[in-house]
Amino acid sequence: MMRRWYGGKHGQDHDEKPSKINELRAAIGPLSGRALQFCSEACLRRYLEARNWNVLKAKKMLEETLRWRAEYKPEEIRWDEIAVEGETGKVYRADFLDKHGRTVVVMTPAKQNTTSQDNQLRHLVYLIENAIVNLPPDQEQMVWLIDFTGWSLSNSVPIRTARETTNILQNHYPERLALAILYNPPRVFEAFWKIVKYFLDPKTFEKVKFIYPKNDESARIMQQNFDLDKLQKIFGGNSNSQYDHEEFSKLMRQDDIKTAQYWMPDSKPNELNGNQASQPDITADANA
Repeated sequence: MMRRWYGGKHGQDHDEKPSKINELRAAIGPLSGRALQFCSEACLRRYLEARNWNVLKAKKMLEETLRWRAEYKPEEIRWDEIAVEGETGKVYRADFLDKHGRTVVVMTPAKQNTTSQDNQLRHLVYLIENAIVNLPPDQEQMVWLIDFTGWSLSNSVPIRTARETTNILQNHYPERLALAILYNPPRVFEAFWKIVKYFLDPKTFEKVKFIYPKNDESARIMQQNFDLDKLQKIFGGNSNSQYDHEEFSKLMRQDDIKTAQYWMPDSKPNELNGNQASQPDITADANA
C-alpha cells in the first residue's frame, strides 16, 4: 500500500506546484503527533487541489480539518462500536475495485436500520477511513455506488444528516471522491435532490451521475467503470454476491488492527495512501 500521490492536473502550472506545497507547509506551521502524520505531501497537494492551488484557502480548509479530526478522532473509531449500523448492509466496502483500481463503497439508503444520526455518521466516517486505508498503490480516490431500491421520502435521511454528510466529505476528505453513482433513483428523489444539491460544491456536483438501467448512456458509464462479472446484479452486473454481515465484520476487525498500526504514535513516517503512516509491510488485497 505504500505509494505516492501526484494529485490533480489543473489549477496551477506543474512547475509551480512543489513551491505551493512548501508554502502551505510553512503556512500551517509546526505540527506534531497525528496532525503531523496526516499532513503528508500528498495530503497538502489534495487540499491545494481542492482550493485551486490557493495557499490561503487551502490553509484555512486544512486547519479546519485538523481541528475536526482532533475532536472527532475518526482514526479511533472501531468496527464493534458501530457494527449495529452495518447489520443490514446499508453501507459497506465492496469486495472488488472498479476498473481504475478505486475502492468501491456500496450504499443502500432504504436499508436504514437505526435512529441515531450521530452513530450513522460515525459509521459512514469509519467506512470512508477504511476505504482510504484499503486503496491500492497509485490510487487515491473511491467510488460511491448508491442503490435506490426501496427508497422513498419516508425512509430518507433527514436533511440535516445529508448536509452534515456532504460537509464532512467535501471539507475533510477533499479529492477523495472520484464518482458517486446514483443508481435508478425514483422520480420522488428529485424533490430531495433539489435540496441536497445546494450543499455540494461544483467539483463534487460534477462527480454525481444518475444511472438508469435501460439508458444507453448509463450502460456506457457502468461498463467504463466496472467489471460486470464482479458487479452485483442489482447494479446491472452479473455477480450474485451479497453482503454478509458476519464475514464483513471479520474483515473490519482485521482492518482495525491495520488502522491501529497505521496511527501508532511511535511509528516512522512513510507515504501510505496520501497520508503519513507507519508499517511499510501493510498491504492491500487487490481484490478487496
